[in-house]
Amino acid sequence: MNIQTCLAGEAIPFAIPVSRWDDSIAAGMSESELLLYRSNLLGSDLTVTNFGGGNTSAKVMEVDPLTGQQVEVLWVKGSGGDIGSMKLDGFATLYEDKLLALEDHYVGEQDDDKMVGFLPHCTFNLNTRAASIDTPLHSLLPYTHIDHVHPDAIIALAASSGGEAATREIWGDAIGWLPWKRPGFTLGVMIRDFARANPQAKGAMLAGHGIICWADNAKDCYEQTVRLIADAAQYLNDRLAGKPAFGGSAHPVRDDRLAVAADLMPRLRGLMTGARRKVGHFSDDEATLEFVNSADLTRLAALGTSCPDHFLRTKIAPLVLDPERLEDDDYLTRSVAEYRDLYAAYYDRSKRDNSPAMRDANPVVVLVPGVGRMTFAADRATARIAGEFYLNAINVMRGAEAIGDYIALDEQEAFDIEYWLLEEAKLQRMPAPKPMVGRIALVTGGAGGIGAATAARLLREGACVMLADRDGAALGPVCDDLAQAFGKDVVRAVECDVTDEAQVAAAFAECAREFGGLDILVANAGIASSAPIEQTSLELWDRNFDVLAQGYFLTAKHAWDLLKRMKEQGGTSVVFIGSKNAVAAAAGASAYASAKAAANHLARCLALEGAPEGIRVNVVNPDAVIRGSRIWDGDWRKERAASNKVDAGEELEAHYRNRSMLKRDVLPEDIAEAAYWLASDASAKSTGNMINVDAGNVQAFTR
Repeated sequence: MNIQTCLAGEAIPFAIPVSRWDDSIAAGMSESELLLYRSNLLGSDLTVTNFGGGNTSAKVMEVDPLTGQQVEVLWVKGSGGDIGSMKLDGFATLYEDKLLALEDHYVGEQDDDKMVGFLPHCTFNLNTRAASIDTPLHSLLPYTHIDHVHPDAIIALAASSGGEAATREIWGDAIGWLPWKRPGFTLGVMIRDFARANPQAKGAMLAGHGIICWADNAKDCYEQTVRLIADAAQYLNDRLAGKPAFGGSAHPVRDDRLAVAADLMPRLRGLMTGARRKVGHFSDDEATLEFVNSADLTRLAALGTSCPDHFLRTKIAPLVLDPERLEDDDYLTRSVAEYRDLYAAYYDRSKRDNSPAMRDANPVVVLVPGVGRMTFAADRATARIAGEFYLNAINVMRGAEAIGDYIALDEQEAFDIEYWLLEEAKLQRMPAPKPMVGRIALVTGGAGGIGAATAARLLREGACVMLADRDGAALGPVCDDLAQAFGKDVVRAVECDVTDEAQVAAAFAECAREFGGLDILVANAGIASSAPIEQTSLELWDRNFDVLAQGYFLTAKHAWDLLKRMKEQGGTSVVFIGSKNAVAAAAGASAYASAKAAANHLARCLALEGAPEGIRVNVVNPDAVIRGSRIWDGDWRKERAASNKVDAGEELEAHYRNRSMLKRDVLPEDIAEAAYWLASDASAKSTGNMINVDAGNVQAFTR
């Protein structure tokens, strides 16, 4: 079903999961290994559970290392893990008898937080994996295998006014219904008491939260979980069939939505002032467009999300923009400011005497009719995941409205989860972010030695990087290697010839759409040529100036507006990769040296223009970066060897090394280190400067 068909016709159906259990794989596994296998199957299937969501457990007989006796041990997903990708060390292990004895310390709901503090005292075998707040849901139930998941189809039932009746209609008395209760010991007691009173039950729907179910062995538990989700999905699909969702379409899908997103995201990002910069993520998937273009968008978006997992990542509600006013900067400024005011008012209404201080009030989710969904967070992975969770929320609203009215999380309950002291303690334990987290860089010549090394240096400190290079065949493997090393979220690649203005503009639009804007430009794309003046053709002269002067001009020109947007967040940085030959005359390379000199002078001019906008512009001048350089792999190497009357192999490298004052090779990583320093806050008071990284060359001294 394509986007146009979906918006014109019936609602998008829920995916129906099927069992992926393989007896041949499971054969011979221990109980703990079967738990891991089951967990990975559930968590890697997004029709079954959300990223990082859900928890699983098994009660396993183990040898107590202290007494040598067999004891019952609860293996349960630990705090912060993802059941789709976790290993055995992702499970907390606790003495089941000690967990059951904790009820002696429990009087009522007011003790929920206190009970979490007792969990470490129940640890089995010195396991360092922290137990999650959902542990009582597993320990108090007298069943061996337990799954607790919250896929879209299940939460749609749990978050609908018709959910309880639907649960009875689908499963009769096999699945119960429990009212909303925040995760913790009290909820565990409620589920345990329900199970005691209903021995025929195989599980229970938890209003606004998800489903919990149990079985006697790992395979039965897994297949029952999948079957329950399939039942819910089929039930909702039957009621959605032939009907438009969300009251039908009220806005058309814009054909230019990618260009709109590329223009809009940096403007929004520049308005989101705070302690750290944001990184953006854009999606125009089918379900998002169905929702943002619908008649019910305003009503439903204002209600916010329902499931705690959704809410924690998406805030109380999204910011919805008027599609007719996207060009108006004043409107966008007011919209973001009003959202912050509304969030502050929500905080003031809901805060407790001991609530943590108000956190970042900027919107996480921005919805634009005709265009799609944008999410902003401190890092790219968090922004993407927030978007995925809001997509889950959209699916939930579609299903909930098909059988009744969608019910969002109560505002006070939402606040108490968002500002839960246990959640705050978890945030405080997180390591400090790397210095470049929240920064976005575009590196031209990204497939070459200096470009790839610079990208790696920025990525190592947490930046997002867009690699641009005209050589697509070389660009792909470099991008893949960096993604393997630093993660797929933070690196992208775009083919771009810096002499073609349309390609340059498209590259920056791609960067804006992929990451939300730009903080750092490293202009590095280059060529090199060597010829005496009488052999320097006009074509050769123009080619050097096209790439090394005009190319730097075009990239700076098209980066400029994106960079200006971040003035209020502390400014931005442009780094030109120049050359020793830009400041030291070179015989037999007049076209190359003159073009490099022009680029260096352009940098000084831009430093003057950029200062009032918070844009710093500096230059790194390398010399003889031979190893890892694609330029030196071509004719330039032979030409310079001939000019210096040495062999083009190791003799040439030795020539440049010995020519330097420090007698050292200059490597791509050396240039990358200087570029990183100039891009970072460590050089926040430097602009219009040149740094020579040439192992020492007196002719290139700038003063």
